[in-house]
Amino acid sequence: MPDFANPFSGNVPRKMNKQELIRALRLAIAAEHEAVHMYSAQAEATDDALARKVLNEIADEEKVHVGELMELLRRLAPEEEGFLASGRQEVTEAAEGLKAKKHLAADLRG
Repeated sequence: MPDFANPFSGNVPRKMNKQELIRALRLAIAAEHEAVHMYSAQAEATDDALARKVLNEIADEEKVHVGELMELLRRLAPEEEGFLASGRQEVTEAAEGLKAKKHLAADLRG
């Protein structure tokens, strides 16, 4: 897996402060997402049933890691929840707008 300028390669010369830990968690989350993609792509690219099963299981484990890291990030940086909530709200509003358009179009075809 790529190193992403990882400060944990080899010995860490000092303890991280909170902001550095938060940054490291974001990097770890990105790496876990990359791992999900990698294992899923490998599973999709093989006809070997055993390899596909194992690779998909590993991808699912990586998704669990994302959840663990996201919860840790939420606890260390509670303000993150506000950004996530804003993003969820934007998608909800977009979905409701599309749904309303679809209903309006159906009514016009009536």
